[in-house]
Amino acid sequence: MKDWLFHLFTDQSIPQTVIVYGLVIALGMWLGRIKIFGVALGVTWVLFMGLALSALGIRVNEGTEHFVKEFGLILFVYAVGLQVGPGFFSSLKKNAAITNGLAAGVVGLGVLVTILLYFLFREKITVLTGIMSGAVTNTPGLGAAQAAARDLQVPTNDVSFITLAYAIVYPFGVFGIISSLLILRRIFGVKLEQERELHRKLQVLQSNRPVSVHLQLENKQLIGQPLRTLFDLLKEPIVVSRMFHNGEIITPNPHTKLAEGDVLLVVARKEQVSMLKLIIGQESSMNLKEAPQSELLSRVVVVTQPHVTHRRLGDYTELHGDDFTLTRLSRAGVEMVPHGDLVLQLGDHVKVVGTAEGVKRVIQILGNEMKRLDVPDIAPIFLGIVLGVLLGSIPFYVFDMPIPVKIGLAGGPLIIALLLSRYGSKIYLNQYTTYSANLMLRELGIGLFLASVGLSSGHYLPEAFAGGAAWTWIAMGLAITLIPLLTIGIIAHYYFRKTYFEVCGLLSGASTDPPALAFTNQMAQNEVANVTYATVYPLTMILRIIAAQLLILLFT
Repeated sequence: MKDWLFHLFTDQSIPQTVIVYGLVIALGMWLGRIKIFGVALGVTWVLFMGLALSALGIRVNEGTEHFVKEFGLILFVYAVGLQVGPGFFSSLKKNAAITNGLAAGVVGLGVLVTILLYFLFREKITVLTGIMSGAVTNTPGLGAAQAAARDLQVPTNDVSFITLAYAIVYPFGVFGIISSLLILRRIFGVKLEQERELHRKLQVLQSNRPVSVHLQLENKQLIGQPLRTLFDLLKEPIVVSRMFHNGEIITPNPHTKLAEGDVLLVVARKEQVSMLKLIIGQESSMNLKEAPQSELLSRVVVVTQPHVTHRRLGDYTELHGDDFTLTRLSRAGVEMVPHGDLVLQLGDHVKVVGTAEGVKRVIQILGNEMKRLDVPDIAPIFLGIVLGVLLGSIPFYVFDMPIPVKIGLAGGPLIIALLLSRYGSKIYLNQYTTYSANLMLRELGIGLFLASVGLSSGHYLPEAFAGGAAWTWIAMGLAITLIPLLTIGIIAHYYFRKTYFEVCGLLSGASTDPPALAFTNQMAQNEVANVTYATVYPLTMILRIIAAQLLILLFT
């Protein structure tokens, strides 16, 4: 019995691989909940557990380990792309060029520090690339560097030292990033409560969410004209959700003729209200939402029918009735005014105002069956992964490098996931997943990847610490972490007038570091850092993947 159990754990087989991976991931996830100085390393402990078992002599089949590592990485970055995609595209409209430029500056400065260390200390570029990836907690960059090294047929020991350097530096990278945020807080003289109050005021001033306002029709030139005349006078879409017309409250349509004494309940962006008052008239004291004689209902309907996500909203005649109006739409936390050029997506929350019959008809069209969203459609997700792998495998020839540059198995799926999260419904590839399903996919992917890299490299640990190299790597990693973050953080705050919480989100995203983002959210108690993080994350991820490959290709 004892020999049987010993051989089950040590002899390479499918059961042995499953058991080893299961133990590494389970124990790593549990240990990841432990906080050290208020910070939990989370899934990083999976890497440490893999290193520990590997150092003790546990091995798994090399081919299986390589497949699990690459597939886990693909699952992780694809799920991340699906999650941040909607927020990423909406953030591009809000000063995103400067924010992404600053994030690119963090990446570029980190690469320059790495190159400087290479010339100063003559350390192998494979080791320095692993140090750089660990210093900025960028796991896909590690995978890209390993792939480039294998393509150049770098000795196996040197490839393994990429992972080893990454694993040793990674925890210090996490604390280094958070330390840089605390140092900047001291430099800026930030008081958290004052900073929170500043953002509360800025949110009120800068809010672009739709608002509703009751306006009395006073413009004589509009009397007798159809409602669409009002729409034609405006540059941006509005919605008239209710209207007091000829003594009753109705949901108007574009053909409804305006009459003297009408009161319009208009839904529009806040900055449009002053213009609407000039065109229509001043605010009315009447409240059509609470009027006792109103028979209109207001409901929020969730889009769960895939067939309504393939065309423009204006192309669906059944969604333009006389007894209901679509007044607002909420997507990924962003509210907007529905208009004809808008394309619905699964999971959209649409506010409908109308009669009981009209609201019922909208519910039948849009779905509102939440159970449909609980079961993700796996086929489009895997087709998207296929497209991502194809994109990541396209060779790009740069200068006289011996092998072409590739976006890789991390960059390709990330780009495709971002695009499909926004435009997939137009080509019948709905990528919607619930937050819990997306989180499961991400955690599974990153767990498999980190377990694989740990199991493949732990047997080099004793050699690294015995020779004293590990301590040098840690010092180099801290330089790569702190110098770019502090430099760009100061520039962003003092020159580009970014607030402290915006700077924290920017630097967390530029480091692709979820623990730093969680630390910032705990301080901020708002969504400011999340928005900035989502804005820079995709570009930063791609740049770090390419930077890791270029370092290997140019200096090997």
